[in-house]
Amino acid sequence: MQSIVKADREIAAWLRLTMAPGLKPTALRTLLASFGLPEAVLGQSFESLARVTNEASARAVLAAPGADFTAQLDAVLAWRDVPGNALLALDDPAYPPLLLTMPDPPPLLYVKGQLALLHTRSVAVVGSRSATPQGAEDAKRFSRAFSDAGLTVVSGLALGIDAAAHRGALSGRTGTVAVIGTGADVVYPPAHEPLTREIAANGAILSEWPLGTPARPAHFPQRNRLIAGLVNGVLIVEAAMRSGSLITARLANEMGRDVFALPGSIHAPLSRGCHRMIKQGAKLVETPEDVLEELGMPTTQAPAEAVDAAKRASRPAKAGSVKQPRQASLPLPLLAQDTATPPLAPRPPLPPDAQRLLDALGHAPTTLEILAARTEMDDSALQSALLRLELSGHLTALPGGRYVRASLSQADDR
Repeated sequence: MQSIVKADREIAAWLRLTMAPGLKPTALRTLLASFGLPEAVLGQSFESLARVTNEASARAVLAAPGADFTAQLDAVLAWRDVPGNALLALDDPAYPPLLLTMPDPPPLLYVKGQLALLHTRSVAVVGSRSATPQGAEDAKRFSRAFSDAGLTVVSGLALGIDAAAHRGALSGRTGTVAVIGTGADVVYPPAHEPLTREIAANGAILSEWPLGTPARPAHFPQRNRLIAGLVNGVLIVEAAMRSGSLITARLANEMGRDVFALPGSIHAPLSRGCHRMIKQGAKLVETPEDVLEELGMPTTQAPAEAVDAAKRASRPAKAGSVKQPRQASLPLPLLAQDTATPPLAPRPPLPPDAQRLLDALGHAPTTLEILAARTEMDDSALQSALLRLELSGHLTALPGGRYVRASLSQADDR
């Protein structure tokens, strides 16, 4: 009984310091290094605390806890006692070792799921919330390969690339860790409640925020810092020029982690962030094996034909075969024939099927089979939509039965 009371008293001290307004993690770590555990820090005089850090930190430590602190402590202790939940303080042997190499590791972590995953070699797979279909497929495929190779896949449970990365890793053999920007008892975005449950059961969810903390914009750069600190490398799949994923990559680079990026079309807005990172020194990768080799993980690289066959087999099959639509013979653009022609008028809206197909096309060359799987359109509707998009200049047919969006100058800016 005494040990239980002592453990609860230690958690109370940790919680009081982590929730002290104005006490930064770096200052707290300095105090812990000077005086020992939180109970010892709380027992120091103002002068002693200020001498080690500064007066503002000393005032924060010695300030009386809020009126609701007892209720918060009771909630934390009750949450900790739920099977599968754990509280990890800086002095806990189960605390993730890579986070201890950060200058400001969180003093208290809330974890749901498998603690062992926090001690494995890992790679972050992150990217845009507004992922293209191709980007989501790449994130899922790479993450599945990483998981099968023994790497834990870490991401931020956001929409788009993050969600695809988690799902890909869950289909592999190792698992995934979701680092979130809310309290561990809050699901954000709400649509990810089923995914959150699956990760808690077969992976781990990690948060540094007190229970009940809602999603706030300022929390996500903090979450990105934690993702960068937890892993051996970071893969950026898709990112705009001002993406939070680039923050993760920059922080990872500052911490000495490897940074990788997938290239894309020069016309794709979500490739620009990746290209920027490559220009700044990120490693350009084209296959999961590129990342695995850099991280010193064993690979079983298959011949290109086998890889292509495996990719095709992993996509949902449709009944029957899809015929290639006929190639349209288009006249030369009027602008090339008569330079005095006035500017083109805005295009009318596309029919729903054509717009659906264009959204599924993304910015990379795509085969008819992939488009059929993404849209679930029947053969007749698919051929009709492809022909309409080609005739209207929205897409271009390439050799080998592939299709790509028309260049921005030909289509999107018209």
